Amino acid sequence: MKRAAAEIVREYGPFPGIDHVHGVTYDGRHVWFAAGDTLNALDPTSGKTLRSIDVAAHAGTAFDGRHLYQIAEDRIQKVDPSTGEVLATIPAPGGGADSGLAWHEGTLWVGQYRDRKIRQIDPQTGEVLRTIESQRFVTGVTWVNGELWHGTWEGDQSDLRRVDAQTGAVLETLEMPPGVAVSGLESDGADQFFCGGGRSGKIRAVRRPRRRPAAGG
Repeated sequence: MKRAAAEIVREYGPFPGIDHVHGVTYDGRHVWFAAGDTLNALDPTSGKTLRSIDVAAHAGTAFDGRHLYQIAEDRIQKVDPSTGEVLATIPAPGGGADSGLAWHEGTLWVGQYRDRKIRQIDPQTGEVLRTIESQRFVTGVTWVNGELWHGTWEGDQSDLRRVDAQTGAVLETLEMPPGVAVSGLESDGADQFFCGGGRSGKIRAVRRPRRRPAAGG
């Protein structure tokens, strides 16, 4: 397993009136982050929040290319980002103990914090399709270029982990500085992750490690 220190390349926030950042997702232009009673759109270039939607937003957030998905207590809401309307809800697999949320190839992936699990679910019904075990409390979840990553937060230590989506085996770890928490996690689809900072009220951008091409490839 590869292990390295996380390289924090930028911090956003804290933001006025927001004391806790939960889930984060990225729609290609804006970083959306959950703040309890609102979903907020952040411009990652300027660092300014541009919009706020009044919707229950207690944990993970995801984007499927058109709609936002937001965990609210024991359910997952499908939200129209242009109007803020909740279009549908499904039960969350952890019944209120859910953390991160990610969209990947037509399904949702849901972190289970204290259960130390990630569950793949059907976005229409909430049916659990697969369960992956983790060794630590799971926070945010994201996919990038076929890689499954999740955040951890236990005591005052957090890290980002690349894991095998079939077995849950840890392949790579990026360790955050002591006391720096990771709540939500999302990739920008390229070379960085956006990490919710929990009670700090901040979002941090962390550099994603570059892959060396395989020999002869």
